[in-house]
Order: sequence, then C-alpha cells, then structure tokens
Amino acid sequence: MALPKVDFEVGADGVAVITMGNPPVNALAIPIIMGLKDRFDEAARRNDVKAIVLTGKGGRFSGGFDISVMKKVHDTGDSSYLPDVSVELVVNAIEDSKKPVVAAVEGLALGGGLELAMGCHARIAAPRAQLGLPELTLGIIPGFGGTQRLPRLIGLSKAVEMMLKSKPISSEEGRKLGLIDSIVSSEELLKVSRLWALEIGERRKPWVRSLHRTDKIGSLSEARELLGTARQQVKKTAPHLPQQQACVDVIEYGIVHGGYSGVLKEAEVFKKLVVSNTAKGLINVFFAQRAITKVPGVTDIGLKPRNVKKAAVVGGGLMGSGIATALLLGNIHVLLKEINSELLMKGIKTIKGNINDLLRRGKLTKQKADAALSLLQGVLDYTEFKDVDLVIEAVIENLSLKQTIFSDLEKICPPHCILASNTSTIDLNLVGKKTSSQDRIAGAHFFSPAHVMPLLEIIRTDKTSPQVILDLITVGKVIKKAPVVVGNCTGFAVNKTFFPYSQAAQLLVNLGVDAYRIDTLIRNFGFPIGPFQLADLAGYGVAVATSKVFADAFPDRVFKSPLLDLLIKSGRNGKNNGKGYYIYEKGSKPKPDPSIQPIIEESRRFCNIMPNGKPISVTDQEIVEMILFPVVNEACRVLEDGVVIRASDLDIASVLGMSFPNYRGGIVFWADLVGANHIYTSLKKWTQLYGNFYKPSKYLEERALKGIPLSAPASSTPKPVARL
Repeated sequence: MALPKVDFEVGADGVAVITMGNPPVNALAIPIIMGLKDRFDEAARRNDVKAIVLTGKGGRFSGGFDISVMKKVHDTGDSSYLPDVSVELVVNAIEDSKKPVVAAVEGLALGGGLELAMGCHARIAAPRAQLGLPELTLGIIPGFGGTQRLPRLIGLSKAVEMMLKSKPISSEEGRKLGLIDSIVSSEELLKVSRLWALEIGERRKPWVRSLHRTDKIGSLSEARELLGTARQQVKKTAPHLPQQQACVDVIEYGIVHGGYSGVLKEAEVFKKLVVSNTAKGLINVFFAQRAITKVPGVTDIGLKPRNVKKAAVVGGGLMGSGIATALLLGNIHVLLKEINSELLMKGIKTIKGNINDLLRRGKLTKQKADAALSLLQGVLDYTEFKDVDLVIEAVIENLSLKQTIFSDLEKICPPHCILASNTSTIDLNLVGKKTSSQDRIAGAHFFSPAHVMPLLEIIRTDKTSPQVILDLITVGKVIKKAPVVVGNCTGFAVNKTFFPYSQAAQLLVNLGVDAYRIDTLIRNFGFPIGPFQLADLAGYGVAVATSKVFADAFPDRVFKSPLLDLLIKSGRNGKNNGKGYYIYEKGSKPKPDPSIQPIIEESRRFCNIMPNGKPISVTDQEIVEMILFPVVNEACRVLEDGVVIRASDLDIASVLGMSFPNYRGGIVFWADLVGANHIYTSLKKWTQLYGNFYKPSKYLEERALKGIPLSAPASSTPKPVARL
C-alpha cells in the first residue's frame, strides 16, 4: 500500500504542480497536511516558481480530513493528534500566498478537500465533480475555514443549506454559484489550470481571496435574519446535535468580526466538538459501517463472489413484496411466488406501489422504475425456479411450513442456488432440518419496510458455507443494504437484543407509568417513535407471535403482559385498522386515544405488580434507563455468545435496524459511555424491586466489577470505563 505523499514538480512554464497522493480518496492524513505545508513553503521560496496548481492523484482531488485521526483522539483521549493548521496552512500558506494558487479539481473535493480548494485563488473543475462539506454528519463542523469561505463564495443562504444538510453539489452547479471558475475536460484540467494560474499572476484573471469578499453576504441585518431562521429550524429538526447550532454560530461570528477572526473561532469550536459525545458516537457509526463486510473466514480466504442474476421470493406479503422490490431496484430478475392468483396479484400490486412511491418522491427516474418492473415475474409454482441463483423465503413464522418449502426448494433449485429465509426469530437449523443442503441455507433477514430499511442481517449456521455468506454480502451491497453477518440463535442479533425493549415498556405501564409519557421520553432520547407507537405500526399479530417465541426460548427473563391480548380483544390492531394506543386518521398525525385507559387498567389489575397498588414514582431519566438497560443487558448476552463478530456490528445493526439514534453511537457504544457499573447496579436494584426481567447477565456483571468496557474483546485487560 502506497504511503501518503505530496509530490512537487515545476514545469518549464514556471508553474509548480503540487499533487496530493493518499489513495483511494487522497484523505488529508497528517503526513499529507505536513507535506502540503512544506511544499507551499518551498514554492514560496523558489525564484523559478511563478504560480502554483494544487491537485490530487488518481482522478480525485481530496475526500477530506483523515477521520481515523479523530478516532485516535477518541481512543486515546489525546487531542494533540489533531493538527493545528487552520490558519497556518489554509489561510497563510495558500490564500495569502504572494504567488497565485489554482485548485485543479477532479472526482471529489469534500470536507477539508473543498476547504483547501476554497483557499486557492481560483478553482477549475472537471465535469461532474462532487463538492461539499459533510462534516456535520460526523458531529463536527468544517475545521479548515469552510464556515467562512463557502458563504463568501456562493452566498449565505446556499452555503448554510450545504453545510447543515451535508449534501454535495456537482461542479456544474458550483460553476453557476461561483464556487467553480471554469469546467474543462479531465484531459485538459491541468493544462487549463496552469494557464489560469499564470494569467492570475499577470493580472489577466482576477486574484480572488475568499475571506476578503463580502459581496455575497448581504447586509449584517439580512445575514442575522437568515441565520436566525436557520437557528430556529435547527432547534426543531436537530435538537440533539450541537454541531448544527455551533456551525450557524461560527458563520455568524465571522460575518460580525471578519473572516480571519471567523477562521480562528472555527478552529476553536472544531476542537471542542471533536471530543464531544456526539462526534464520538457518529464517528463510531462511521467506522462500524465500514467494518461490517470484513468477516473472518469469509472475506479473507480468497473467495470470489458469484453473480446473482436471478432470484426468487416465496411469499408476496408485506415482507416478501418489499424484498422483491429491493432486489428489482438492484437490477436482479425476480420471480415472486404465491399460492394463488389473488395473493399473487396483491403482491405484484404492492411492488408496483412501492416503486411508484419512490418515483413520486423523486428517488427514482421513470426509466429506472420501468426497468425495475420489467424484471418482475409472478409464478404459482416452482417450475421456473430451475435456474435461480438465490431464493428468499418470506412466509409467516410457521416452522413446519418453512420446512416443507425448503424441502421443495432443494429438489427443484440448481445445486449452486442459495436457500435463504427471512425469518426474524426461528433457528435456521430447524428450518433446514429436513434437507440435505444445509451448507447453502442461510438467513437473509430484512427489516420492514424491506425496500426502505437499510439493514440486512445475514445469519449463518455452523454448516453454512463461506461462499454462501460472501454471495449474500455481495447481494446486500448490490441492493444498497448494510449487510451484517451474525450467528444463528433465537432472534439472531437484532431481535434478540431488542426483545426486552417493548417488554420493558409494557412492564412500566403495568407499574402505573403513562404510556404516552414513555413514548415521548423515548422520542426525546432520539428514537423516531416510542415503543407503543412502534407496536401500532408493526401490528399486534407480529408482536404476539414473537413474544411467544422469546417466552419459550428465555422463560426466565421475559415479562408477560396481557395488554396486547386485551387490545386485540377490544378490536384494536394499531395502524392496520386505525385504532391502537393511538388513533390513526387519513391525513392526520397519530393522536393519543384516551379510551384505551380502561384496557390499561384491566391489564394492571391482572398483573398486580404495582407496589401497594399505587403507580411507581420515577424520573424521566429512570424511565429511559428502565427501558434501555434491559436491552443493553441482552446485548451483553449476544456479545458473550459470539452472535456478532464485533461489538461495533451490534452498534450499526441497532442504528440501521432499530433506529437507535446514530449520534449516540449504537447500543453498546452508548452503554460504555453511560458506564457498565451504573447499568449493572441499576439492574440489580430493579431485580429486587420488580423481578428477574431485570436480572443482570454474567457478562455485564463481570465487566462492571472489573472495569472493562462492554465493547472490549474478551481478551482485553481491565481499564477505566467512561462515566457520565
């Protein structure tokens, strides 16, 4: 692997070309940053250098600052790893250079890469280059002057939008906005950039220093009004994300006090945000998502993935039609099988509805929508399955039915065909028990709605071949899912970890806590909806079925509540029939239903667990902890049993599969921030008060008492756990 390097070459025309080289995206690692400083100093000293062009190797300018540096700061607690370069490098060495500097931008200029380009006196770009400042997605703000230069180059309104939304623009749009001075072909990029730099030096092209510009900012009162509106919007849409408010504040500071002061303020705020829990959480998620496709014994043994061109989905219900939609959007030919024409037509109609909805929302072009639907074929038997590469079974959670299907599939499908089940809870060894093809049986567990939710849980048994797992990982990437490989057990990784979530919420209700208060607090924590609204959306049939599976598998640690059965008995089925914990009316937001109270009271009388028959008194924080600490406890069992390869796999699965707030880093990462000892002592106390549902696992107890982070591998030595 090539080491990070900055090349320097002076041509006969007197133009020094400084080239960043750190594949694949020329990330601004510390050696690159120091190399840039040295090369610009050299260019300034040399009499044979009239002008400078800054570019990147391999068809990319730069993807931005090396995020692993921030990870190193988080892992070590040492902020000295961060470079102190904002003013020295970007402002002094480039923008205030006495020799003109032109950025030759190709491929992408993101984050620190775009900030470097904005420090130059002009920017020439190849077509379709991506330009953006996505730092806020990592819990930080631009740190190399981006908050000050972008508004001065393209105007305050568009700059604020680009930063707060972290959405890149094309070089074509950048040209219209004034961020890019000219667009030329890749072949002409360096030649034109060299000429442009010389013409700036000869005063035939404008010598523009971004921080000196004020013409696109508007008056101070206009700027403050626009930023005030942005600040109010951020309070509504991102109340948990301090980097959003900080970004607006730093932009305003620079407008009031001047660009150079703004750059100094930006560097100061950037360093504070890097060590915030929000940045730690988001950066953990960033690296966790990139680690999931590294599977020991699968991706490191030289296997080549096989191409899945044709797939079949057995079952055209909500999940089956969603899975079929996802495969079609990945340009995979799909056979949808149902048991009769009526159900088949219903499944096909749902798939068309899914794709038309994406078309309506601008997520698909008409051409792509039509192409996807042209790959769909409905069937009523297995005749057409003779040449499929993959089958995904998506029928109801009925073991004997699944066993029959897999026996049939084994007889008709080709020997290379992967036989996968979308089961969310049933042990795959049982599913494939009646076949002799257990090496090609795996789980492909999608989350509803399958064509929208980003997680794909790939379940392997002791007998599943590495080739099958590799192929499913590849399919996951093709259909734009995040494939997490997990072990085989009841509930697998995600549902096993989170089965206590809804049970804890029901336990609290039966202890006298208001259901709507619980939902509000869980939303305030960062989940999109609370556990009771989630139950309404999922429908009660699924919840009842899965509760039974977990009650059978883990009878010593479940909480059985009659509440769901009572709701069903009263004619409620959540959003499906418009009546659940909430009332659902077309065109209106869900509203709490006061008429549910007598049903809750009946459940409380049946459970009879309120101390002295009176509702318990709990704080808001205690409610959140009483719901989420049992989830952490079950996550500990998942880690102890080796169901996931790494703790970070469970973190990303919790974020993408259960909508655990990403800025909290995932379930295990968050638990380590809270501290294993606090979680353990809390669970121990609640066990004495409310029973074995809260009983701490051995893994949690051991980690808490020894001071070992929950996320640390088994061989880790004790070290202090962060406490909040």
